[in-house]
Amino acid sequence: MSTVRGHRIEIDQGTDHVRVRVGGQLLADSRRPLLLSETGYPVRYYLPPEDVRTDLLTPSETHTVCPFKGTASYWSLPGGPQDIAWAYPEPRPEVAQIKDHLCFFEVELG
Repeated sequence: MSTVRGHRIEIDQGTDHVRVRVGGQLLADSRRPLLLSETGYPVRYYLPPEDVRTDLLTPSETHTVCPFKGTASYWSLPGGPQDIAWAYPEPRPEVAQIKDHLCFFEVELG
């Protein structure tokens, strides 16, 4: 767990079955998500890149900076939704576990 100026981030190894579908197409299927709990946000599921169809995604030009996690790079579905997933290629040391794991805005559980 990392706490900085009252902001808390906790990362746990999950066992939930997580899937991501867009337009009926399966983009991710994982039973080993990292669950990231962060002050002020819902739990986010960070999926190992091996469990994501990265061949279907294209890196976008969008980048955002989180003072607690680092700089995020975004991914889009060509011909479909833009910036549907993000990853931290060089996360801050406190959250190093999420390196290169992809997080999607919407996931299916179960």
